[in-house]
Amino acid sequence: MGKLIFGMMQSLDGYVAGVAGGPQLPPPGAALHRHFNDHVRSLAGCLYGRRIYEVMRYWDEDRPEWGALEHDFAAAWRAQPKWVASRSLKSVGANATLVADDIGAFARRLKADVAGDIDVAGPELAGSLTGLGLIDEYRLYLRPFVLGGGKPYFADARPPLRLVATEPVGEDAVRLAYVPA
Repeated sequence: MGKLIFGMMQSLDGYVAGVAGGPQLPPPGAALHRHFNDHVRSLAGCLYGRRIYEVMRYWDEDRPEWGALEHDFAAAWRAQPKWVASRSLKSVGANATLVADDIGAFARRLKADVAGDIDVAGPELAGSLTGLGLIDEYRLYLRPFVLGGGKPYFADARPPLRLVATEPVGEDAVRLAYVPA
């Protein structure tokens, strides 16, 4: 049985991305990057909303400025099956499946058919799945930055949660893990 986990880096004031043209979260340092590389390798797959999938497509092609950490992440990311929830996209890249219909029904099938952790990415998608009671765990990677506005981690009202784990990760992050209360 699969487990849907919504996890993203966020600022101390709760934003996963700042306002366009304003401050943004800096890239992770080497230790946090290695953590995410290992995390992606451990997944059974990734369920993306359209916007975050388009951002993550950055990893589809190697870039000359990348170092070993970036190449390692790209290889791990490319190997994972990806499911992309979108009504506007007509196609998706390699190792990805477009999901244009009932995302709730699809997520229930994923949980029933796929063993292991399935990463959920995108606050709007996670908000929809939260409303349906389908997110099994929330992982907040708090970083010591304040963005002052932008895209919040929780797209809708925060559900009642119970803290199950805390862990310092990398140079400047703390991972908080919560399950629905």
